[in-house]
Amino acid sequence: MLATGSLIQKQAAFIARYTVIPDPQERLSVLIGRKSVLAPLVESARVEANLVRGCVSRVWLAGTFENGLCYFRMEADSPMVKGLVAVLCELYDAATPAEVAEVEPEIFDALGISKNLTPTRLNGLANVRRTIREFALGCIASP
Repeated sequence: MLATGSLIQKQAAFIARYTVIPDPQERLSVLIGRKSVLAPLVESARVEANLVRGCVSRVWLAGTFENGLCYFRMEADSPMVKGLVAVLCELYDAATPAEVAEVEPEIFDALGISKNLTPTRLNGLANVRRTIREFALGCIASP
């Protein structure tokens, strides 16, 4: 059994923080409008190799592995996509590769945001999640 308590708790706290907003559309606006607490992706990392495949908007995602933890930085062309992807990066940032690989994001469903996203956006977020998970699995395979 993997020790996923900290990432599960982090996700639960994130969900609790935003469920106080009664309207899912308003929650979406707040998430998109907030600034990520993570450092931005540097311009030099906005390269083809860091583009997430399968996203309509351009999304760059770069992961690093330091001291046994995964860290993620991102950038996106669309403000909405940038806000949504930043939520995923914030969730998985500073987690172990095993946690990142195992714990699926429940944030968008739990906050009722998924219902307000187009299938194209949901597919793009799934591709971002896949990229984050693949990075973590690569860290597990070659520590």
